[in-house]
Order: sequence, then C-alpha cells, then structure tokens
Amino acid sequence: MSKPIDDYTKSWETHTLAPALQRRPERKPHFKTPSGIDIERVYLPTDPDPDYPDKLGFPGEYPYTRGVQATMYRGQLWTMRQYAGYATAEESNRRYRYLLEQGQTGLSVAFDLPTQIGYDADDPIASGEVGKVGVSISCLDDMAQLLESIPLDQVSASMTINAPAAILLAMYIAVAKRQGVEISRLRGTIQNDILKEYIARGTYIFPPGPAIRLITDVLSYCYANVPRWNTISISGYHIREAGSTAVQEVAFTLANAIAYVQAAIDAGLEVDDFAPQLAFFFNAHSHFLEEIAKFRAARRLWARIMRERFGAEDPKSWRLRFHTQTAGSTLTAQQPENNVTRVALQALAAVFGGTQSLHTNSMDEAHGLPTEDAVRVALRTQQIIAFESGVAETIDPLAGSYIIEHLTDEIEQRAQDYIQKIDEMGGALAAVENGYIQREIQEAAYRTQQEIESDEMIVVGVNAFHTDLSANLKRVEVNPVIENAQRQRLEQVRRRRDTKRFDDLLAQLSQAAEGDENMMPLFIECVEADLTLGEICRRLREVWGEYQPPLIL
Repeated sequence: MSKPIDDYTKSWETHTLAPALQRRPERKPHFKTPSGIDIERVYLPTDPDPDYPDKLGFPGEYPYTRGVQATMYRGQLWTMRQYAGYATAEESNRRYRYLLEQGQTGLSVAFDLPTQIGYDADDPIASGEVGKVGVSISCLDDMAQLLESIPLDQVSASMTINAPAAILLAMYIAVAKRQGVEISRLRGTIQNDILKEYIARGTYIFPPGPAIRLITDVLSYCYANVPRWNTISISGYHIREAGSTAVQEVAFTLANAIAYVQAAIDAGLEVDDFAPQLAFFFNAHSHFLEEIAKFRAARRLWARIMRERFGAEDPKSWRLRFHTQTAGSTLTAQQPENNVTRVALQALAAVFGGTQSLHTNSMDEAHGLPTEDAVRVALRTQQIIAFESGVAETIDPLAGSYIIEHLTDEIEQRAQDYIQKIDEMGGALAAVENGYIQREIQEAAYRTQQEIESDEMIVVGVNAFHTDLSANLKRVEVNPVIENAQRQRLEQVRRRRDTKRFDDLLAQLSQAAEGDENMMPLFIECVEADLTLGEICRRLREVWGEYQPPLIL
C-alpha cells in the first residue's frame, strides 16, 4: 500500500461513491440492526494491509472484488427474476403477470426444446415436446401473445435462448415496435452463449463459425440500436449443472468469454463499444463459503483480463455483472421440502457474493414443472433475504474473513491456471473441439458421484436421514392438446402472409448467410413478414449445415 487507506477511502468517496449517490440515493437515510446498532456502508481493515487496494479495493472500483456498484444493495436490490415458461404463450403470459403481481422485478423466459433448437411446433421432430420444458414460440404472433399487457419499456426481460437467439431477439424487438416502444429503451438479456452448448447443454444448431458470427452480429446491432440490452449472458450455470467444480465453472466460463471478446474484436468491433453489454450467468451451489468466494474471484479475474489482456479502457468494460440461479442439480425428489432450505442457502450465497439478479428454484422441480404455490415460496425466499435478513444493508459483508479471502485467492489462481492451459491449446473453441473441457467436467462429475455413493459426501434424504414418508405434491401437467392448437395457429399464419414476399425474404436469407452483412435487420424484417422460427433456421441450416460434436472418450 503506497499511501494510507484513508487516502484511498477519500478518493473512492469523491470519485465513485458521490456520483453514484447522485444518480441513485440509497434505499434508506441510514441502516440499523434491530438492536439499534448503525450499519456502515462498507467496512475496511483496521490494521494496515498493503494488498488491500489491489486485491479488494472499493465497491464500484477496479478490481471489483467487493462489487460492481458503489452502493450495491443499499442503493438498489438485485433483480428478482424467476425463470418461467410452459405450454402456450397464453399460459406463460398468465404466469408472468402472476409473478409480477407477487413482487418479481424482471421476466425470465424459458423456451421449449423445439424452439431452442430452431423447429416450429408443427414440425414432425417437435412431436411430443411442444410446451413441455418451456413456452412454445414459433412466430411473431406467439411472441406478441407471450408479452401481452407487459410494458416492455418498463420491465427488464431475460430470454434463455442460444442457437436461435438472434431470431428470438428480432421477435422481441418487433413486438416492442408494435407496442410503440422505442427499441433504444428496451432492457434485458439474451443468453446467446453457443460455446457452453457445445460443452454442456447440447441445444446447438450451427457449426461454430456461423454460430459465433450470429453472436457478433447481435453485439454490433445492439450497440448501435438497443444500447441497454445485454447482448450475451456467458453461462457457467450449465457447466456446473453438468458436474464441474466451482473452479472449473469460473475458468471455463471466462475462457468462453475470452473467445467471444476476441471474435468480436476480430470482426472489427472496438472492445469498449461492446464489452459493457456483456453479462454472465452463474450457478449458486451448496458449499456456502466456496460459492461466495467464487463470485468474488470471478469478478476480480475478469476485471484483470479485460484491462490487461484486451486493453479495455472504459471501467464499465471491466465489470463482471451476473445473474445467478440456484442449483437445479442439487434438488432432490426425496423429501422435496428439504429443497426449500437448500435454495435459501444457495440464494444467500449469491447475495453475499454480489449478484445483480437472482432466480430461486422451486422445491418441486425434481418432480416436474413448478406449481404456483412452489414458485411463490421460491420468490418469497428472495424477498425474506432482501427485507428481513439485513445482509443487503452493507456491502460485501464477509470481506476480510480469513477463509473467504483465502478461498477467493485460491479460486482465482486455480481458474487462471486453467485459462492459461486453454490458451496454450489455442483457446476455448480448440479446447471444446478436442474434448478437453468436456473430459474435465465428466471427471469432476464422476468423482462427485463416487463420493455420494461411498457416503463421503452426504446428501440429506438421499444417502442419509431417510424417511418412509412419500412426497404429496401437486403437479403441473401440460395438456397435449396445445400441440394441435399451435399447429392450427401456424397454419393460419402461413395462409394469411404474402407468398411472394416470403419467397423473396428466403432468398435474401440465403444471400446474407453466404455473405458477411449483419443479419439482425433482415431477421426483424423476416419475422414481421410472418416467416417462422423454423423456416428461418431451416434456410440457415441449408447454407451453414449443422454442428456435429466430436467423439469424446
């Protein structure tokens, strides 16, 4: 430390905190415990710590270990964004409006499997899957129904969609235009992360080259036209759900992010033009202390990567902003009530770790789609943490804990070692193509399963503390008649549209796919002319082909 910490504190208060308070005052004039003890905005080491400015710093300042905003939750709570969607657009719209009425502060859209891999609801390959794991969206009318009575200039929306993300974003933009909303006012996120699909999730369509081209098209289009939209949510969540460790989740997520940043730069974009719109998506798993440290380590490591590796100069480019979802893979079908406790601890870890938005899983998700009652309990879990626990009243409350700082340092270093190894292979795409990342995750998942089966790792209600009581849960059933209703809707759409314009736009799609123009304006034109998701993806498949995964042994 080259100068006393008081000098660093004064600089932070003047240059970072004061402007933040001017933009958004804190939620209360002062914060106190129920005993009347004042709670300070941020706590600092009382003993001299020469590493403090470089390793922890101040909230809202590089290296962002303590948070990306100067006041964090004292100024604004995280967005409570419950992931939802099933059956038809009408059914999902009812669930969204219910959640908003219950205090949710952002939408998060789950799409069914046919939508995720670019097939219409009336395609034979979609048979039996329409509306099962998310909402069925095949055309602009579906998207309009999904968002009916939801003011898109006031609500932030997140869409968990990857391979056809650009097309679904085009539909969202087209609906906003129908509502008379300036698209520059839209706020939200599309996941749009194809590398983790190749690694862990499997809902890919196109080979890496054109798939990454679509991502850079979205980055460029949104920078110019939808500046408040997060153009990609680089996702560690599914990597962790596939069985990775916390260290691997950080390492492989940031390695993928490095690949996207480099691809955008190679496409001619300036790093500070698109990097502020990058977002991340992490898992909140069950080891409470490691998870808190994981989030802090990821923030610090990303800040250094952006400043030192890519030469980003805008502080907004250094900030790792992330959404968190509690760990679906930890939910148990046995004694599902225990999942309420698991989710609460995982959510609390995410809040201690400084998340910007949060989804809490429902206790019944190991059995099926969540019921409204279970969803409400999951949302109330967040609200209790926010308004009753007191943890949102000071910034980075566990900073300085010996174990938290040790774990933060260890995770950062071990993740950096992985990233260096991936760099030596030629980057994340090469590490995916040669199966390295997949093998590392598989081996970690195997070790965990061995520990559970040997009782070295206890899962309450599964390999210890059993009960003979059976779960008595209500179930959400998706009516199979919706598939036929979706087919009829698509038949009406195809019957009413202009056939010549349809043929012309398909020809333009082929030409654009073979060239290098930004495809987003054409996608918007296509969906407004009632071309369906499946028709657009089919034409792109004809030009680009489909991805074939490597054989991994």
